[in-house]
Amino acid sequence: MPEYGPVRVPLTALLRRRVRALRAEDVKVTAPPADLVKDVDVEVAMRDGVVLRVNVHRPPGPGLPPSPVILSAHPYGKDALPKLRKGRYRPVFQSRVFRHPQPVEFSALTGWEAPDPAYWVRRGYVVVNADLRGFGRSDGVGAPLSDQEARDVHDLVEWAGTQPWSNGKVGLDGVSYLAISQWKAAALRPPHLAAICPWEGFTDIYRDFMRPGTIREDGFSAIWAGAVKRVGRVETDIRAEQKARPLLDRWWAALCPELERVEVPALVCASFSDHRLHSRGSFEAWRRLGSRHKWLYTHRGGKWSTYYSAEAAATREAFFDWALKGRHNGWADRPAVRLEIRDRGDRIAEVRETAEFPPAGVRTRSLALDAGTGRMGEEPPEEAAVVTVGRRRPARFAWTLPDDLDVVGPVALRLHVEVSGGGDAHLFAGLRKFHAGREVTFEGSFGFERDLVTTGLLAASARTGDPALSPSPTQPVHAFRTAAPLAAGETAAVDVPLLPTATRFSAGDCLVLEVATRWFFPRNPVTGQFPAWYASGPRGTVRLHTGPDHPAAVLLPTLLAAPGEPRAEPRPGR
Repeated sequence: MPEYGPVRVPLTALLRRRVRALRAEDVKVTAPPADLVKDVDVEVAMRDGVVLRVNVHRPPGPGLPPSPVILSAHPYGKDALPKLRKGRYRPVFQSRVFRHPQPVEFSALTGWEAPDPAYWVRRGYVVVNADLRGFGRSDGVGAPLSDQEARDVHDLVEWAGTQPWSNGKVGLDGVSYLAISQWKAAALRPPHLAAICPWEGFTDIYRDFMRPGTIREDGFSAIWAGAVKRVGRVETDIRAEQKARPLLDRWWAALCPELERVEVPALVCASFSDHRLHSRGSFEAWRRLGSRHKWLYTHRGGKWSTYYSAEAAATREAFFDWALKGRHNGWADRPAVRLEIRDRGDRIAEVRETAEFPPAGVRTRSLALDAGTGRMGEEPPEEAAVVTVGRRRPARFAWTLPDDLDVVGPVALRLHVEVSGGGDAHLFAGLRKFHAGREVTFEGSFGFERDLVTTGLLAASARTGDPALSPSPTQPVHAFRTAAPLAAGETAAVDVPLLPTATRFSAGDCLVLEVATRWFFPRNPVTGQFPAWYASGPRGTVRLHTGPDHPAAVLLPTLLAAPGEPRAEPRPGR
């Protein structure tokens, strides 16, 4: 069979892209409107007397009617804004570290991952940006992701809903932590909260971020936890807890929101490009929310370029106009899911509107693995075979597609694993797409543009499933409450969940499953998926068994591809 390996990109091209990002050449920061009213460091007392401080952005002019409020709360500093230098606004540090695949534009009033006050105030909203307890200009000692933090956001909502400039309806908006802080607060059901728009935010810090598959994330999690300690006053060392708590215990569980208690209308963004951080939790939130009115916006573009894009902003505006202004704009009648399907990283093959995710009509194909030939297909192998997986030598299985197909939804992988001498193994599984013999790559987390179709990871010792939490065979969920290392000579069935995708394949394309015992990419910022990285597993030899007694397979959710011309995205100039 052909040797299907990872895509190679010239080092000079990668360096050019890093320089563009550091110079923020693809970020345009506009001057703030001169007539917008901004109240700085407004004090808001919490129920326990601790004072938080917020910035309030309001429409200009006396005698205006009260406006709906868009609120965001986070630990990143409400006053950390673009600075004017030599006649040009320079974006904040984070905007220069991470690459943007499409141009980004916002005003100089915009904090990191926060809604742009200039955009929303022009449209008749009040925008409130809050420093969470222990961060920025707010008092107290913070506890990220805690019930205390949720109560603070609840109290901020109630304060904003009762001010003279407020119409009594408050919406929550923002990306990443500004999305995460919405879940628990919404579950408390503050009376003045009328809508939420969590734009890519995890919901289970253990499963989604810190220890997916019980494998410790050692890249961004360490940087983020260190930054939280450095810039704020916090009562918990999250990195220390991550190291000390390998299994999902009560401490981790207490940080997760009760999603079923969220009843307000919700527009949830779940991307196929943020697999290393927010994808799983966003899809899970939309599935489990108790809201009768909930919508899902999917994409595989850049996180920040999509959030600030004209299309996404118009979508959020229509949602908030309906939920906060009471406008009859047809929003309530639109289908629940915007499904974006891509055939490559920079090209949208189709955008569908569907009633559910995965959409109706998905057929689960079981592709049996054959370690003897390195193939997978719908006919199971007749003979037993074994392939060894080394730290630098992954196992690969290829399937040539007979038809044009869309792979839409979460993917599951059944392996039969043996560890020499017994013990544990860290298993990393990924799907790669090849067209005309060349790999096709996609947008990934942290501005990484060479991601796989989808990936999943699991420690073999964490293979015990939790049927009560598993919504379907293609979405196995593991309990992670106990560890079960393999005995010497034991071959164990291991179900590895791969994250949702929406990818188009043409007849003749090749889908390659890769199974490794280490992460697929380096950790350096030029050639790697910096800062994503995962702890190394034990150094034992791992063998994968296939055949009649060990039926290994990929469960692939497929749809027949719809005809039509793909749509290229606008790209930054080179």
